[in-house]
Amino acid sequence: TGSSGINAEYGVHDLIDSEVSKGTPSESIFVGGFSQGGAIALYSGLACQKKLGGVIALSCYLPLRNAFPSSCTLNKDTPILMCHGSSDPVVQFRFGQMSSILINGFNPTIKFKTYPGLTHGACAEEFRDIKQFMTDQSPK
Repeated sequence: TGSSGINAEYGVHDLIDSEVSKGTPSESIFVGGFSQGGAIALYSGLACQKKLGGVIALSCYLPLRNAFPSSCTLNKDTPILMCHGSSDPVVQFRFGQMSSILINGFNPTIKFKTYPGLTHGACAEEFRDIKQFMTDQSPK
């Protein structure tokens, strides 16, 4: 980890800065990932110093949770979708659930979706939920 977070966070923020410099409004940018990528997306999205369009975090948890809510300044109302299978043996369901409860304490827009019986993977229902989330949150 870096002195204020996760080293990978800076790479995500660099990608966001690059898109913004090309003319993409930061509010149109979503960050997302699965498992470790989801953890990085969740942390980076919450800690980003630009207002984002949304965060999609699949089968993951919030790393360095004690850094929050103080590390979240601009994205306290950024929409977040967390999805997790109830039978995930890799990232236990309870870790995703506990992360969503923690985040809900400072960002009440978070949605936590449970997929009964799903292990560490994805399913068609989850993809439909992601599509709907992005459609609902995208600037009109």
